[in-house]
Amino acid sequence: MENESKKENSVRIQTSFLNAAEKKALTWLAERLPKWTDSDMLTFIGFVGAVIIALGFILANYSVHFLWLSILGFVVNWYGDSLDGTLARVRKQQRPVYGFYIDHTMDAINESLMFMGAGLSPFMRFDLACVILVVYLMLTLNVSMNAHLKGEFRLTYAKLGPTEFRLICILACLILIGVKPLRTFSLELSWMVGTPQIGILDIIGGVILLALVVIYFVTIAQDARYYNRIDPKHKNG
Repeated sequence: MENESKKENSVRIQTSFLNAAEKKALTWLAERLPKWTDSDMLTFIGFVGAVIIALGFILANYSVHFLWLSILGFVVNWYGDSLDGTLARVRKQQRPVYGFYIDHTMDAINESLMFMGAGLSPFMRFDLACVILVVYLMLTLNVSMNAHLKGEFRLTYAKLGPTEFRLICILACLILIGVKPLRTFSLELSWMVGTPQIGILDIIGGVILLALVVIYFVTIAQDARYYNRIDPKHKNG
C-alpha cells in the first residue's frame, strides 16, 4: 500500500515545448476512442510502433525508402505510448502500480528495439547506438528512482521530451531520404584505432549522446544534493 500511494502521488513534471498542445490533442483522442479499447491495447500499439521503427531501419540496408516505414513507426509508437496513460486518466481507470510497472517495462523494450534497429541500419554505427541506449536507460532508471524516493516523475529535460525526440528522429529520417549528399557523407577518423568511418547519423547520434551524458550527470549532482539535505549524516555521540 505504501508503494501504491507513492505512485499515485508522484508529480508528473512535463515542460516540453509541445506539452500543452499535445495534452489537448491526446485528451481529444482519448475521449473519442471506442469503449472496447483500453490502455493495455494502446501500450501494445506502442510496442508495434517500435517494431516497425526497427524493421524500417534494418530494411534500409536494401533501400533508403524503407525509412518511410520507420517514420510510420514513430507515429504509431507516439499514438500508443502517449495515449495509454491519457486514456486511463480520462476514464478515471488509473492503475498506479500495474501501470507503473508495465509502462516502464515496455519503455525499456521499445527503446532497445529503436536503438538496436538504428545500429543495424547502414547509417549509424552499432556500437554508438548501444552506448546511446545504455545512457538513455541509465537516465530512465534515475527517473524511476526519483518517482519512488521523492514523488517526482520527470518526463522532460531541457524542454525536450519523448515526443520531441520522436520528431527529431523523423526529421533525421526525412533528411536521409531526401538529401543524398548527407546520406552518403562519410568522415574517416584516421586518428582513432581502426580508422572508423562515421556518417551524418553518427554525428547526430554523437550530439544526442553528449546531451544525454551532460543531462545525466547534472541530474545526479542535483539529486545527490537534495537527498543529502533531507537525509544528512548523523554525528557520532
